[in-house]
Amino acid sequence: MQWAALTVLSLIVAGLMEWAHLPAALLLGPMAAAIAVAVNGARAQAPDAAFLLAQGVIGCMVGANIPAGTLAGLGTDWPIFLLGVGSVICVSAGLGWVLARAQVLPGTTAVWGAFPGAASAMVLMSASYGADMRLVAVMQYLRVGMVAGSAALVTRLWVGAPEGEAAATDWFPALDLPGLGVTAGVIAVSLAATRAFRVPSGAFLLPLLITATLENSGTAEIATPPWLLAAAFAVTGWAVGLRFNRLILRHAARALPRLVLAIAGLLVLCGAFAMALAELAGIDPLTAFLATSPGGADSVAIIAASADVDVPFVMAMQTARFLAVLATGPFIARFIAARIPRAHAPGE
Repeated sequence: MQWAALTVLSLIVAGLMEWAHLPAALLLGPMAAAIAVAVNGARAQAPDAAFLLAQGVIGCMVGANIPAGTLAGLGTDWPIFLLGVGSVICVSAGLGWVLARAQVLPGTTAVWGAFPGAASAMVLMSASYGADMRLVAVMQYLRVGMVAGSAALVTRLWVGAPEGEAAATDWFPALDLPGLGVTAGVIAVSLAATRAFRVPSGAFLLPLLITATLENSGTAEIATPPWLLAAAFAVTGWAVGLRFNRLILRHAARALPRLVLAIAGLLVLCGAFAMALAELAGIDPLTAFLATSPGGADSVAIIAASADVDVPFVMAMQTARFLAVLATGPFIARFIAARIPRAHAPGE
């Protein structure tokens, strides 16, 4: 009965968020529904196997969307990319350090919450490195909402309202059985390797890396149809949301004003970096603004496609930063956490 109520509530909330064109609705809707159910005494928990499979599907989706061509400019324009990527990561890490020092969020939780990577990736990886994924999710998706809103507003003011409406999603396209078979194989191999070699965040990272390699080498193509992604996002939202309790929810509510202020400061600093990048690289200011916008890359890609900007440059910068965060995130989180007093997460 609890799962039936959770499923219905998730469909309602996600549907309303989709109707309002809010980002990450398919994950945030089920997460919000799960939080509501959990804080009202539900004992349901997302099965570990389902959560691991969901991570694998999301990893495949992310890996399939890292085209090698977008990074072609790194070889010749590496100083520009180093400046753009490094500045945003450094200021985000600094923000995490400030939040941890002020005990707004516990150490590694603050750092993972501040990282400007794909929000779902940061949430999934954070749990493997000792962070509280519930609070990481709160900050990451708050950042996604604020960044998407500010980027859409700036673009609207710059170029005016987009013409026409977005194409409707075909939730149940024709089955691509070979592609689904490759997806299943990638996830199975990744989960087996994760268990055998104890790879941190392997359920997410290994499918991402394998899929990116297969897709960009032309060896094979995976399939992650909308219905499969919706299921994976829902399971991930439930896995995070059902871990909430009244204590953690109160802590998140108390921290919310300071988190909003911190993210607003991050946006202002990234705007300043965009101005510097536009001046140094000779690109137009809107392209620079979207390129240095601290995630999420999917929202920025949609916004960039509706504006007269250098979309390949924007996506190359966003993709390079995402890969840099994947590579350096655990080290940065441990480095900062080791230099601040340890604070326990609420509910420990």
